[in-house]
Amino acid sequence: MSHDDMEHDHRDVERTFAALPPAHGRGFAGTWWGQAWLKALEDTALDTQQLKAGRRLARAGAVGAVSVRPGRITAVVQDSDRTTHRADVLLEELDGEQWDRFLDMAVERAGHVAALLDREMPPHLVEDAAAAGIELLPGLGDLEPECDCDAWDHCGHTAALCYQVARLLDQDPFVLLLMRGRGERALLDDLQTRSTRRIEAPSEPEGVDAVEAYRSGDILPPLPPPPELPPEAGTPPSLDTDTPPAPGVDPDSLRHLAARTAVEAHRLLARALRLDAEQLLTEGELTVEQDAVRLSVGGPGKAVADRLADGSARDREGLARATRAWCLGGAAALSVLEEEWAVTGETLARARAALESAWDEDERPSLRAKGNRWTVVGTPAQLRLGQDGRWWPYRKERGRWMPAGAACQDPATALASMEAAGGAEPA
Repeated sequence: MSHDDMEHDHRDVERTFAALPPAHGRGFAGTWWGQAWLKALEDTALDTQQLKAGRRLARAGAVGAVSVRPGRITAVVQDSDRTTHRADVLLEELDGEQWDRFLDMAVERAGHVAALLDREMPPHLVEDAAAAGIELLPGLGDLEPECDCDAWDHCGHTAALCYQVARLLDQDPFVLLLMRGRGERALLDDLQTRSTRRIEAPSEPEGVDAVEAYRSGDILPPLPPPPELPPEAGTPPSLDTDTPPAPGVDPDSLRHLAARTAVEAHRLLARALRLDAEQLLTEGELTVEQDAVRLSVGGPGKAVADRLADGSARDREGLARATRAWCLGGAAALSVLEEEWAVTGETLARARAALESAWDEDERPSLRAKGNRWTVVGTPAQLRLGQDGRWWPYRKERGRWMPAGAACQDPATALASMEAAGGAEPA
């Protein structure tokens, strides 16, 4: 092995990231996998004050260069009194047999490899890995802290390191795979080798011996594997415009209905390939009003939009607002748009705790609460709490509150995502 190869291999099993700038006024994780990393930290830590201290240190830029190696992340963290501490967080590596299963699974679906190369970690990759018995993302108790401040649980220094690593994971999910034991170059080389073997392997003719088939005639063969998900919804066939429509048939409505049906069929197939039958049965049916909003996605013509507005029991402006919400989160987002409910008891306590811990004391916005809606005083910005505990950002536009982004578990991230998407109008 040449000196250059040895140096590259060393870099592949240990990566060092320069200290990130302060993160004032923004959430630490924008991707779902970055948020899952922080959830593992926040579910594990016993002292919420240490989490707050960690967020404060990370936001202030007190975390130095971060070293990532299989099973361990390390950084030097500086306290407010300028004393420094070495903080380490350990995460169990995958063993050789687990990596074999993960790589075989990834090779079978080219989309998984393409997503990783685009620095994305789609949910179905993690779900497929879990189905193969491999947990990529950490869970409760998986992030084990070590710090020279001698804390026995997560301290402010290890928490600060975890919050900073969430920002690195947002940019590159290969950081997580390196923590689990495999560097980017080694992983991609192994995938390439397995893909080549798969292409070159001679295919065996399928079939069984005739005598054996006769003896086993009453045994059904196994079901074929599920189909691969097409990259996008199909295009319905065009209507024959030379033939006049039958009485009562509106061609424009039929075209739009066919296009939306193709999109819905693609969504249902994607869901069916990810979930089992029992989970699919628990998905509630849409009401007529909700289905009218779903069908309004895709820019129907005026006549069709008027019919859908009537079917949804809304005017055209109300249908436009509802459609905007639907595009951001389906029926759940539509419910948040139109339903105001009283937050009480344990739900209220959890909501207040989330708002209290989302910002540092000097950065927390002034909020005015009404039901499940918290308005940022002096600005046209609002946070709405959904029944599932997620926060939805809203912006006031022309005197009406409009959905301004997808839901987040963290209220600060929800508010920051709205600002990043274009800011709020002047009050």
